[in-house]
Amino acid sequence: MDRVVKLASQKAVVIFSKSSCCMSHAIKRLFYEQGVSPAIYELDEDSRGKEMEWALMRLGCNPSVPAVFIGGKFVGSANTVMTLHLNGSLKKMLKDAGALWL
Repeated sequence: MDRVVKLASQKAVVIFSKSSCCMSHAIKRLFYEQGVSPAIYELDEDSRGKEMEWALMRLGCNPSVPAVFIGGKFVGSANTVMTLHLNGSLKKMLKDAGALWL
């Protein structure tokens, strides 16, 4: 869990993902289209990916990917991020975390 928390705090937006997950792909694309350049950790390509996946599940992320952190805080999975985007609060969170300038 310490590794996930450490990685999650190293950039304004961090996404834990799997390269084969379509929802992970959609969430990454959403952030890129917002002008955000997140740090992305592909769990299926990391030697400690399984360990990080279990840590994400212990944090309450179910399914474990995509798991989005903004400003070092766990925001949620695809449903939560899409809800925040649709109601307009995602952009404010991104600005507050320093991931967006405008």
